[in-house]
Amino acid sequence: MNTEKNRNSLSHLDAKGQAHMVDVGSKEVTERSATARALVEMKPETLLKVIDGGLPKGDVLATVRIAGIQAAKKTSDLVPLCHPLMLTKITLDIEAINETQIEIRCTCKLSGKTGVEMEALTGVSVAALTLYDMCKAVDKGILIKETCLLTKTGGKSGDWVNEQEGNV
Repeated sequence: MNTEKNRNSLSHLDAKGQAHMVDVGSKEVTERSATARALVEMKPETLLKVIDGGLPKGDVLATVRIAGIQAAKKTSDLVPLCHPLMLTKITLDIEAINETQIEIRCTCKLSGKTGVEMEALTGVSVAALTLYDMCKAVDKGILIKETCLLTKTGGKSGDWVNEQEGNV
């Protein structure tokens, strides 16, 4: 591991290679957004119960959506070097994409000095975990997979699209 290279390329390491919170005080305020996605795979009969509201814990999708929004707002409490952010918008989109998979997308937005990628990833991750929790009584084999950042806009590094994901 080339420590000198890592010090120069990882903003969360100081000159001594120690972790620290990045100072964003002198950065420009820009409009920023990020969208992350997770796929959750389950038995077809479980997915039908999710859609039809036939699970014992109640309205699964409403609970999943609220959990994802709450998680995005709490990212700095969960990820040690993240800045607390004043998010201006969080959306959670949940859609069955076939008979066994649900796609969850979380988009976070703000006007600020640092990006919102971690908030989008945290939101979608906790939403997927909540979906598992709500369904585990009928399907313990649920898979949470392909969690990734799809897009980000704004900031010094500009816009970015996950080319590996094709149809974003």
